[in-house]
Amino acid sequence: MAEAPSEVGGKRRRAVPAAPTKPTSRVRMSAAQRREQLISIGRQIFAERGFDATSIEEVASRAKVSKPVVYEHFGGKEGLYAVVVDREVRSLLERITTALTAGHPRELLEQAALALLSYIEEETSGFRVLVRESPVLSATGNFSSVMNDVAHQVEHILGAEFSSRGYDPKLAELYAQALVGMVALTGRWWLEVRKPRKETVAAHLVNLSWNGLSHLEARPGLITVG
Repeated sequence: MAEAPSEVGGKRRRAVPAAPTKPTSRVRMSAAQRREQLISIGRQIFAERGFDATSIEEVASRAKVSKPVVYEHFGGKEGLYAVVVDREVRSLLERITTALTAGHPRELLEQAALALLSYIEEETSGFRVLVRESPVLSATGNFSSVMNDVAHQVEHILGAEFSSRGYDPKLAELYAQALVGMVALTGRWWLEVRKPRKETVAAHLVNLSWNGLSHLEARPGLITVG
């Protein structure tokens, strides 16, 4: 359709048509970038809703891709979930094992407690994914398995201490599970309340565990059982 003429200063001239607007093209992601995007989105949704309430449709919608793209990368919701959990397991375990650098057992307890609380503080979504139970994973792919790995490291530390103090080193495994379980359950509680500060929480955990260990009875018994 021709542009209508206009008059300027008594003279007729033809209007100049506006330049066509170039369509904005979306930047295409590489396969590796898309995979990382989907993992990040899946991590967030799994943290918010858990495995059962999460759908491939929502993952695809947030990523602005079609469902087949998600299936192409992970084969389904179970595959995406497994990748997310595996990354969090390795991340948390690496944090804790890297933190255990001290030579004194009390300092090691402090470092382990602070490492877990720091992970909860800085990677809240990841921790929420780990502490949610899922029927699709075996016992080697969840929060309990991570804590078991940490307990095995603590067991070796306690075993040496028990031997040097004349206690039965075979009981080190029991005490390691108790200590790590106490820290893990406290961490799950602190995830929601975030009070007091993580350093204060760690100090009280160590206070309870270390002072309990320092006054350990060689042969404890139950006073309520005859």
